[in-house]
Amino acid sequence: MSLVNPPPLKEIPQRAPAPFVANAVLDRLAKASSGSLTTQLFIKGFRQPVLHGLKPLNRRLRPFAGRAYTMRFIPAREDVDVYGNLTTRPSADNLQWVGVEQIEPGHVLVIDSNKDGRAASMGAMLITRMMMRGARGVVTDGAFRDGTELAEMDLPIWSTGVTATTRLSYHHVADLQVPIGCAGVAVYPGDVIHGDGDNITVIPAHLAEEMADLCEKRDDIEAYLAMRVRAGEPLWGLYPPSDETRRQHMAWVAAGRPAIPPVSPQRAR
Repeated sequence: MSLVNPPPLKEIPQRAPAPFVANAVLDRLAKASSGSLTTQLFIKGFRQPVLHGLKPLNRRLRPFAGRAYTMRFIPAREDVDVYGNLTTRPSADNLQWVGVEQIEPGHVLVIDSNKDGRAASMGAMLITRMMMRGARGVVTDGAFRDGTELAEMDLPIWSTGVTATTRLSYHHVADLQVPIGCAGVAVYPGDVIHGDGDNITVIPAHLAEEMADLCEKRDDIEAYLAMRVRAGEPLWGLYPPSDETRRQHMAWVAAGRPAIPPVSPQRAR
C-alpha cells in the first residue's frame, strides 16, 4: 500500500457490524448482577468494562440491558453550534435530533461527552422522546439538564451530574453509530449496556448470550454461598467455590434448596 497515494476511505475495509442481540438475551442479562458480569468478563480478558464515575439520576432504580446506540461529541465551535441550528428538520449541524429519531426499541443511547460536564449532553425533552420510542436507557460521561424531571422518569438515566447549561456551549454532535469512548471504556454500536443499582457495564455483543449463561449459573451459586457465610461458615474451602463446593451446591439444588442452619460458634470462628 502506497503511503503517497493512500486508498480512498470508502475503499478501506470496514469492521463487520456487531451481531444482533435478541431481546430474550437482553432480558436474561438484565437479571444478572454487575459483580458476576465483571468477573466473567475478567475471566475472558476484559479487565475494566465498567463506566467509572457515573451515577443514576432516577429515584426508582431498576436493572436493565439494551443494545448500544452511540453518539460522539467533539468540542463546540462558535460558528457552528448556534441556537439557530436547532432546527425541526434533519440537519448535519444538528445530528442529535437525528439520533433521537433513529432510536429503536431495545436501544440504550450512549453519549461520548469527553468526560466534560460543563454543559448538558441533553435534557428531558429528547430523553422523553427516546423513552416513547422504546429506549431502555440513556448514558453519558457528561451531565444532563432537567435533573428534577429526569429523576421521576421510568427510564434508567446515568450521568456524572446535572447542569442547566445548554449543550451548544461546549458540545457538538459529530457522529452517530460509531465506536466511542465513554467514561474510559470502548463502546461499539450493538454492544450490550447493562445497568443495575451499582454500575453500568459494557458487554461485547458476541459474548452476550454466553455471559447470560455464565451469570445465571454464577449468581445462583453465589447466592447459595452467601447463605452459608451468613450461617456462620468461614471462607476457607468455601469461597471462591471449589469443585467440592460446587458439588454441594448441585446437591442443595437437587434437594429443593432447603434452608441452611447456622453452624456452631466453634466452627464459625
